[in-house]
Amino acid sequence: MSLKKINTVLAATFVLFILWFGTEFILSPETVAPTFGLPSWPSGDGGGFLVVKGVRDVVMALVLGVLLVTGHRRALGWALLVEALAAYGDMANVLAHHGSVGTALGVHGLTATLMVVNGLLILRETRKVATATATPLPQPA
Repeated sequence: MSLKKINTVLAATFVLFILWFGTEFILSPETVAPTFGLPSWPSGDGGGFLVVKGVRDVVMALVLGVLLVTGHRRALGWALLVEALAAYGDMANVLAHHGSVGTALGVHGLTATLMVVNGLLILRETRKVATATATPLPQPA
């Protein structure tokens, strides 16, 4: 299997995973909130903040999905790197609020790291194309 196919499968997996997780936070936040890793979560009117997290995740997934489907692979690589910051932020949030270390590192940290690896691999895959298009053509004398 080629590097491009592996990168595509990984990126599509991220799109589907983030889309699913975000949709869960929108449709049933009280059910999925305990799996986030925090020791407590908003209740009552505070539950709206969980929907905000869901909307964020759905939008992030859609950005990656659009770049993947339209073939903008270099932009996809950069977007994966940038969006990994959200998962690292979630990890830091869980750790800062004395949540589950296992969930912080095993879910949020691992997801973020895999997104970084996938983004770097896509940038590596597209480096030759970007370099070739940036090289000016020789001018006739």
